Amino acid sequence: MMKNLIRICLFTTLLFVTGDLVAQNVHVSTPRTSLVLSAPVGGELKYVYYGSKLTENDYREVYNAPVMQHTAYPVYGMNCPGESALAVTHADGNMTLQMEVTGTEIKNTDGAVIAVIKLKDKVYPFSVNVCYKAYSDVDIIETWTEIAHAEKKNVTLRKFDSAFLPVRRGNVWLSSLYGSWANEGKLVQEPLEPGMKVIKNRDGVRNSHTAHAEVMFSLDGKPQENYGNVIGAALCYGGNYKLRIDTDDSEYHQFYAGINEENSAYNLKKGELFITPALALTYSAEGLSGCSRNFHRWARKYKLAHGNSLRKILLNSWEGVYFDINENGMNQMMGDIASMGGELFVMDDGWFGDKYKRNSDNSSLGDWKVDTGKLPGGIRKLVDDARQHKVKFGIWIEPEMANTTSELYEKHPEWILKAPLREPVLGRGGTQVVLDLGNPQVQDFIFNLVDTLMTNYPEIDYIKWDANMAIMNHGSNYLPKNEQSHLYIAYHRGFENVCRRIRAKYPELTIQACASGGGRANYGVLPYFDEFWVSDNTDALQRIYMQWGASYFFPAIAMASHISAAPNHQTFRTIPLKYRIDVAMSGRLGMEIQPKNMTDEEKELCRKAIADYKMIRPVVQLGDIYRLLSPYDRLGVASLMYVSPEKEKAVFYWWKTEHFCNQHLPRIRMAGLHPDKIYKVTELNRIDNQPLDYEGKAFSGAYLMANGLEMPYNHKVDYHKLSDYSSRILYLEEVK
Repeated sequence: MMKNLIRICLFTTLLFVTGDLVAQNVHVSTPRTSLVLSAPVGGELKYVYYGSKLTENDYREVYNAPVMQHTAYPVYGMNCPGESALAVTHADGNMTLQMEVTGTEIKNTDGAVIAVIKLKDKVYPFSVNVCYKAYSDVDIIETWTEIAHAEKKNVTLRKFDSAFLPVRRGNVWLSSLYGSWANEGKLVQEPLEPGMKVIKNRDGVRNSHTAHAEVMFSLDGKPQENYGNVIGAALCYGGNYKLRIDTDDSEYHQFYAGINEENSAYNLKKGELFITPALALTYSAEGLSGCSRNFHRWARKYKLAHGNSLRKILLNSWEGVYFDINENGMNQMMGDIASMGGELFVMDDGWFGDKYKRNSDNSSLGDWKVDTGKLPGGIRKLVDDARQHKVKFGIWIEPEMANTTSELYEKHPEWILKAPLREPVLGRGGTQVVLDLGNPQVQDFIFNLVDTLMTNYPEIDYIKWDANMAIMNHGSNYLPKNEQSHLYIAYHRGFENVCRRIRAKYPELTIQACASGGGRANYGVLPYFDEFWVSDNTDALQRIYMQWGASYFFPAIAMASHISAAPNHQTFRTIPLKYRIDVAMSGRLGMEIQPKNMTDEEKELCRKAIADYKMIRPVVQLGDIYRLLSPYDRLGVASLMYVSPEKEKAVFYWWKTEHFCNQHLPRIRMAGLHPDKIYKVTELNRIDNQPLDYEGKAFSGAYLMANGLEMPYNHKVDYHKLSDYSSRILYLEEVK
């Protein structure tokens, strides 16, 4: 009964007559947020309010206060100077739209209510459904559109955003992510100034290397982590996207988000339904971290494969051996990770190739046959070895790609993306090409690769799915001539189709989204994947910055973070093992190293760390994040913590990011604890000869949040172990 009552409260409509119009006011709400629209039949759909949860009284009166009164889905043609979310060319060449509300429909789903506001052009048989999905247990509202027509010939969609949101001007700041390969997820924060801010991607395959389809708007000035009003937005699409923020001469910043329309004009057939990807919106009065917590809860429950299942601790072979795969080496690595308490071994690139051997990145993609020269016993021997070591087995594939030096390319050159009459632009290794996922035969080929592996070796527990090339060649042998502009959209429809088929048959399989590192950190991809590889750069210091940025939108359970070697293979920086461990333990812990090159002392430190991580894993992977001091503030230290939902346990991280003599670092106040609970403090991964002064002591949550604890700037270790790096992990547990 209570569940039904909650659902009813999520969606409210008020009907009244105004002149010739029937006014229909739509209130869509989550536990702590409200979205109000005006939807008069025969009139325009307009925004009225978006923000913190309205009381019944405020909902009734909000129409009498100064309100947004912005068209909720602006279309082109009748107000040309303004930006639009939708622009088309009708079959007769007319480029205008004029949409009016024809009705509203309510749909109840498990855990959410969907409001569908139906719009129709006043002249043409062209319609748009504007959809809002409000969750009953997380503070996320998803919005998207459904576009269709009944005109005699195709209508060309020239712009087709998922959503538009006006943001009231003031001292509004934008937080977004940018970067490049090995430098993903960098945070930039800037005030919104007059003009157009555009964040976009045109890679075609991977969409989160150089920018991200997620942003936050801080409404009260410079962004703060744990206080202030913030709107968050995340476009759930794995392909090319474009986010626009137009600060014009009005009182509002105009925010548009959707598929990037560049070179992607879509010829919509009569009766065909074009569904845009969802834009997830959230609002928090608890600062940036509050917005992140909203995204993380939604992600774990609704948008991430197995989002509430604890992740295994693994060893990946890549940085340990690269392409030098062999049976003895794999067996040795399995034994080593098992001895340190790990739970999974993943064999990376270099295991396949028949006619062409995969000894480097310039051949064999597409030829998914075991190289019996390297692995005489095949995958069966590896699976059996893993069982003997009592660890699970995983394997690397790159199924969307091929090399021109491959049997697949020799047999099916028409399967690659390439323009007619043009020689292909080649990628990684000078031979890599992208397969045409718009082609159902290619989709079947990729599905069959996974299906064959899992049918022959059902013990496979984990697949690392890589994608190391952008779409460099615009051209499809499968699409007809008049639909070549559909290429990018067709690619991702094909990709999602393959992923759905795999998940339908193998729902329990763990799959990592790796795309030249962090190229696929996006909620359009993650429903089919359990996690993403944050970056090919495993340097612990740089990972603090990248993982900090990723945490704005993605939970720790989705962020693969590995302990790697020193000197680091990307930056060549030498960082002590303790620091590398402490950084990796703030995400999904793994190892990316050759254990046989480690000393016994290093292995023992890892063994203890893995045991401790198993203890704190539920808090880190399923808890609430509170970012405390940003590395981007350049104050010499970075700190964050995770708190269990019941607030009885917490894990506090502290990393020094700069080292100078006689330096002065701020003391970090904690957050998210229950003020009345008493917490015992235990340091994890301790290397100091003496414990911290407060080791084993207990403090109230109120004290820790008001004062924090002093962190020694350096480790007290033997002289030959001194270094310029310092880090701490504190485990807080309620004293009952």
